[in-house]
Amino acid sequence: MTSTVEGVPFVADGATRVTTVDVIIPVLNEERALPGCVETVHRFLSESFPLPWRITIVDNGSTDGTWELATGLSRRLTGVAVIRVETSGKGAAVKAGWTASRADVVAFMDVDLSTGLHALLPLVMAVASGHCEVAIGSRLLGGARIRRSFRREVISRAYNGLLRVGFRAGFTDSACGFKAARAEVIRPILGKVVDDGWFFDTEMLLIAEHNGARVREVAVDWVEDADSKVDLWRTAVSDLRGLVRVSRAISSGAAAVEIPHVPGLAPERPRPTRERPGVEQLRKMIMFGLVGLASTVVHAGLYLLLRAGLPAEVANLFALAATVVVNTEANRRWTFNRGAARRAVVHARAGLLFLLNFAVTTAAIVVVGAGVRWLEGLALVGASIAVTVIRFTLLDRWVFRR
Repeated sequence: MTSTVEGVPFVADGATRVTTVDVIIPVLNEERALPGCVETVHRFLSESFPLPWRITIVDNGSTDGTWELATGLSRRLTGVAVIRVETSGKGAAVKAGWTASRADVVAFMDVDLSTGLHALLPLVMAVASGHCEVAIGSRLLGGARIRRSFRREVISRAYNGLLRVGFRAGFTDSACGFKAARAEVIRPILGKVVDDGWFFDTEMLLIAEHNGARVREVAVDWVEDADSKVDLWRTAVSDLRGLVRVSRAISSGAAAVEIPHVPGLAPERPRPTRERPGVEQLRKMIMFGLVGLASTVVHAGLYLLLRAGLPAEVANLFALAATVVVNTEANRRWTFNRGAARRAVVHARAGLLFLLNFAVTTAAIVVVGAGVRWLEGLALVGASIAVTVIRFTLLDRWVFRR
């Protein structure tokens, strides 16, 4: 059997629109790294990238020769643009570049080129094909090849594990400096992102997922930059503060935003689905345990301090009252889907549990402790653990019921 294809035209259906891509490179005092980075990316895109592209260097307040080098590169290399913003911070630079761009897909990468460029096309095509609104590189997916210190590995995995447990994040690596997004979808999300520094990535992804945007990951090759300017511990503390702020914004509704649909490129986004019951219950138990552990330590510490000048019952009353409100609010936000009922109703119900907790712990202190301070402390901790199961059940099915 033979057939011929001569003379048969390709059908274009009148579609001449081609997806355009803008790659943002944020820089701050990077006069040493910038030329090599831009030339390498420019050569890679020129030789192997199939979509119309542009490179945009965003200088956010450099005080060395970075701006002069950037403008020189834009004059020498075709397809290189420059923007200067006065607000310092990687997040401010990315927001400025993505907001100003008229491309269909916007991306960014770090100037140190720690991430292998061969992952750029899969990253962009995941967005351009309509399979997601945001695509990110991941160093923790199967197939990723990385070289970094043990300390960074532990901190990264612990931090991303916290996101998955505390926020039910669907991604594994929030901080990898290699991301792409559908421009018209990401712009309203950027309007809700407060952080201008390193926490920008995490905040953007959490808000995007919260509003139903689909986030996909691409395994990358990544080599740690020995000259990295990131202070890991300071960044970790800043990120934890940021997580509290984002949790508050999500809980209050301040993080909600209307995400536009892109006709012809992606199906209508379904409403976010809840996790499987077993996974959801496990997440609740883990978060409840962490909150309860912190509360019990604080409760016992306050009790022993107050016990020096107060009777056992009074010391326990004040110590428990000081911790129960914080405990309830923490569980409302992070354990039980951030609470469906009104806050006043939730705390009123929790007040009845407070009476139960107070009765059990006071009885244990009086009976077991028998006036011996260290025994009283142990009895208090033991009683708190003993009421954990019933307290978890009542919080889940009554205090925070939908």
